[in-house]
Amino acid sequence: MSLRIAVMGVGGVGGYFGARLAQAGAPVTFIARGDHLAAMLSQGLRVLSANGNVHIAKVRAVSDLREAVGAEIVLFAVKMRDTESAAHAIKPLVDSGASVVTFQNGVDSTDRLSAILGRENVIPGTALINAAIAEPGVIKLTGTLARFTFGEADGKPRERTDRLFNLCKEAGIDTILSADMHREIWNKFVQLCVFSGLTTVTRGPIGPIMRTPQTRRLVEAALRESTAVAAAHGVDFGAASIAQRMAVFDGLHVEAQSSMYHDLMAGKPLEIDGLSGAVARLGREKGVATPVHGFIADVLAVHSAGRPD
Repeated sequence: MSLRIAVMGVGGVGGYFGARLAQAGAPVTFIARGDHLAAMLSQGLRVLSANGNVHIAKVRAVSDLREAVGAEIVLFAVKMRDTESAAHAIKPLVDSGASVVTFQNGVDSTDRLSAILGRENVIPGTALINAAIAEPGVIKLTGTLARFTFGEADGKPRERTDRLFNLCKEAGIDTILSADMHREIWNKFVQLCVFSGLTTVTRGPIGPIMRTPQTRRLVEAALRESTAVAAAHGVDFGAASIAQRMAVFDGLHVEAQSSMYHDLMAGKPLEIDGLSGAVARLGREKGVATPVHGFIADVLAVHSAGRPD
């Protein structure tokens, strides 16, 4: 029997992942609100993607979490600022037996959720994807990268993660079941804070940033900072990782932009405190200088709360 899935946070990550699972026949309940919810109920959920478009015509989308009771897995993909409020909201699902797989950015999502939901109920994960809500009811993927990695915090195999992994593979989703999610989370963080920070500061996609000598130097300097902070916190990727990460940026779709850039342009609050701001804070804790990330965090602070309604 297929896993019963609930998606909390139907943006680029949750919308894409949940739609692909639903397309494969998994029972998926999308927890949404506002215009996005209304569009899904009236028109279904669409994913526009070079990996193949998806249209789930009849979507189970709800605003009342009581309608999702019975879910076995909650895919948790809300913005970092909403972590605690969303965790309290889904607690009845966890109390009814659900496990929560977090695909949030930053390095502290598992700890923040565990404080509310219990560590045994939280499964750490990462998502490497450049997707966003194009309009209510529509998720658009830029490029083809859409990789989801998850695994038990202690690295040990368990039936729940094995079942989810097998379901993802059946759905054709690029998925990795990892025995070292601590390293996986830092690995994403080291790179994402650079990508998100510089695409947002420059108000543009990664292609021109990598082609322009001045901004390319900033990318490399920012990578050196985040890599040094990771090493100071016990996760050493080695000096060779800088060139490897630069090659990853060079290989991204030229129009790839971060979710933080999309939030800025939409006037939404930014996750700057959990990305470049976190690099600067974690660097200070270990005496690691982070001037580029400090600048990114400072210059974007004026937009961190978003535009007033």
